[in-house]
Amino acid sequence: MLRWLGVALSAAIGTSSVAERTARDPSLPTAEHLSRKKDTKESRPELSDLLGTLVQTHTDEHVVLDAESPSADRFEALLADRVTGQAHGIDPQLLEALRALARNHPGSRIEIVSGYRSEKLNEMLRKKGHHVATHSQHSLGHAVDFRIESPSGAISPLDLERELRDLGWSGGVGVYLSAGDRFTHADVGPNRRWNGL
Repeated sequence: MLRWLGVALSAAIGTSSVAERTARDPSLPTAEHLSRKKDTKESRPELSDLLGTLVQTHTDEHVVLDAESPSADRFEALLADRVTGQAHGIDPQLLEALRALARNHPGSRIEIVSGYRSEKLNEMLRKKGHHVATHSQHSLGHAVDFRIESPSGAISPLDLERELRDLGWSGGVGVYLSAGDRFTHADVGPNRRWNGL
């Protein structure tokens, strides 16, 4: 039973081993911890509760996504500024939106392209010609850029935009469709939509 659980957990969280995942996220149970627990329904992690895996594209850090994980602090750490490492409060609606999308696509890999951006990173991106707002929702902890790879393949940013709206999302949604960088932007600012480059 434990061997099956290890295989299922490894498959659910990608190619990383349970030991590698635990090193990245100490809140995860270790293989040793699992083997010490009695095999009862109460002590077994319920794989059916696993919604997917959040993956930080800049660090390849993997975090389990379920109804309770990650915590707000863990999510903020995952979305920290990729240049300065600075974490910032992230609006909880963003994590709930990702959970809702994951429920539509169980077992998916949700890649975090951008989370919190310090003013320094935001200005650096602007100077390099990226189309980022001067006063970005990212710099307030109010936005996340992401893509979803379901078990059956990549989900189009346009489809993710439609799903977000169907879920009642009332903030901003941008879709970026370039061949080299396809992702969806969601923020808790005013209701608006755009196509990015």
